[in-house]
Amino acid sequence: MKAIIIDDENKARSLLHSMLQEHCPDITAYFQADELEQGVAIIKNEQPDLVFLDIEMPRYSGLQILDFFDNQPVDFQIIFTTAYNQYAIDAFKLSAVDYLLKPIGHEELKQAVQKAIDLKDQYSITNNLQELKKSFKTLAANKIALDVPRGLLFINHSDILYMEADGMYTTVYMKGDKKELICKPLKHFADQLEEGALFYKPHRSYLVNINSIKEFNKKEGGHLLMENNAIVPISRVKREEFFEIIKELF
Repeated sequence: MKAIIIDDENKARSLLHSMLQEHCPDITAYFQADELEQGVAIIKNEQPDLVFLDIEMPRYSGLQILDFFDNQPVDFQIIFTTAYNQYAIDAFKLSAVDYLLKPIGHEELKQAVQKAIDLKDQYSITNNLQELKKSFKTLAANKIALDVPRGLLFINHSDILYMEADGMYTTVYMKGDKKELICKPLKHFADQLEEGALFYKPHRSYLVNINSIKEFNKKEGGHLLMENNAIVPISRVKREEFFEIIKELF
């Protein structure tokens, strides 16, 4: 049985390789790649039986692997290796494609490999990957992923009070007096949430959750009082639009 490990972290690849050699004797040949395109090229040339695939990598996410196999059979099993937290694991459980949560334990590794060996149906493999992609679209419809130093933090839209721009950074204010400074501009989040009725940009430096507005005060040109008693300005050119949206929603 042949396997490939696709992960942008050299240490993670080496550790998983060592664990497989020690605990999974069914795997007799190994390949490695540090990004998805290189991994796909190896898969097409070497035709491994099993792919250990990281999700969060530069350029392409592991979840995009099917995009490289249009109209081609997917005749390998995939085990995702991920540092995602419990929210993401809920999405993984919606499909039969397996996952390993980093740091990987040897018992979980052995069980995942055995599961991959047992699952041989080629149609099921392709279908399961499609279901996984659908699961993440469902997750994205209700949550937002924040890049934090420890990994990825998945937050319900309803738990966000507002976001404030700080140059190329954004501070995300959440319920429970929590906040996170994210190394992305406010536009990144505004574009991501523009189709959601919950969020509105009353000022170039702010994006607010409409359901978290406690009061509109018309003093000093107008401002919004949020649930945490923070004051968010509303620009004059946005006031009329704001009242139209409120009228439609409430």
